[in-house]
Amino acid sequence: MSIQRLTREVRHPAMSAGHSLRLAASLVLLALPLAGCGTGGLWDKFLAKDDTFVDEPADKLYNEGLYLMNEKKDVKGATKKFEEVDRQHPYSDWARKSLLMSAYASYQAGDYDGCIGAATRYVTLHPGSPDAAYAQYLIAASHYDQIPDISRDQGRTEKAIAALEEVVRKYPNSEYATNAKAKMEGARDQLAGKEMDVGRYYMQKRDYTAAINRFKAVVTQYQTTRHVEEALYRLTEAYMTIGIVGEAQTAAAVLGHNFPDSKWYKDAYNLVKSGGVEPEENKGSYISRAFKKLGLG
Repeated sequence: MSIQRLTREVRHPAMSAGHSLRLAASLVLLALPLAGCGTGGLWDKFLAKDDTFVDEPADKLYNEGLYLMNEKKDVKGATKKFEEVDRQHPYSDWARKSLLMSAYASYQAGDYDGCIGAATRYVTLHPGSPDAAYAQYLIAASHYDQIPDISRDQGRTEKAIAALEEVVRKYPNSEYATNAKAKMEGARDQLAGKEMDVGRYYMQKRDYTAAINRFKAVVTQYQTTRHVEEALYRLTEAYMTIGIVGEAQTAAAVLGHNFPDSKWYKDAYNLVKSGGVEPEENKGSYISRAFKKLGLG
């Protein structure tokens, strides 16, 4: 779409055409002497053609953006070119391509908010496009790459999981669904790590009930993460400490059944033995049910 400069002549309703011409001529005569009074530069600027808003062909802008991104590694400059395609030619096919490339360039530059904004707009405007799955994946990847360490709030991790689930839900047969599932496991492992970190803190404070609630969350929600072995041991430890021996026996038994070679099982086994009992699974325990649900028990 071309952007043209619009001019508008404002006239008084009673002004005749002849009067307008005479007025215009007098204004020109008045302006000419001013040119000799040091205002020639200003007059030249007034008469000069303004090329500030001259449009460029969409394909030219797009290819310049690709060149800046691929050859010059100037992702910020490339993003500006892609955005200019969208601004000057918003309804063209080049604009659709440029919007996706703008999202990608922003992602490469670490501008995750910019990437999320452009990719979200792409999915909204072009939901049926073959590239919509990739745009949705870029949104999820932008959230995923901002996951903080376990010592900090995990709100971003939860956003990443929600966005990754959206990729799998909307585009289950795409190549991006496979990548999203892998990232989702990493994000879930992060949330489990956070629960373990807080649980250990409560154990040090001897607040065993609070600690059990954290380890319970890992066992019931994150059984496939790397933290579940330690969580089962910590449950054994906490339950033995407060005298709920049956649950301690179950935690140790489930740990031994699913991870027989784990160092955590050896510690759990020795712990229940020191209390005069053996690991023994209570099928009605939430610990047992959590693993049966996944076919792990």
